[in-house]
Amino acid sequence: MQQRRTVAIVSSQYNSEFVEGLTSHALRELAILLPNSPIQQHQVPGAFELPVMVQEVAERNSPTAIIALGVIFQGETEHARLIAEAVTRSLLDISLRFKIPVIHEVLLLKDPEQARQRCLEEEINRGTEAARIAVRMMECMADFRPR
Repeated sequence: MQQRRTVAIVSSQYNSEFVEGLTSHALRELAILLPNSPIQQHQVPGAFELPVMVQEVAERNSPTAIIALGVIFQGETEHARLIAEAVTRSLLDISLRFKIPVIHEVLLLKDPEQARQRCLEEEINRGTEAARIAVRMMECMADFRPR
């Protein structure tokens, strides 16, 4: 009997036009790759808040994989880079602690044009890629889980 697979998407509300593009592409791809599988969705105000919600979801809901989605624009100061580095480290720590694949698609981008290409268009959409990676990681991890 195959284990029920559940994916959680935790997304930032900041830069919502682009994050919603990532989310809709991820949901569309998950519907194709995992039909009839439950998809949990959670939103937080910004990218910096993503790790605490990802941790809560991992702890309370035990999904098979979590996708973290956000968009950060590089500015004139180091603030964006500091947030991106903290989020990256935190998501990795959560993934290792809970032994759940956490797919990191919190993008640090130069400008809205880069965001449009990666979040709204089809060719290199990182939401689509996140869904594919989540499913692939669930398959990889299934070999190590009790049946």
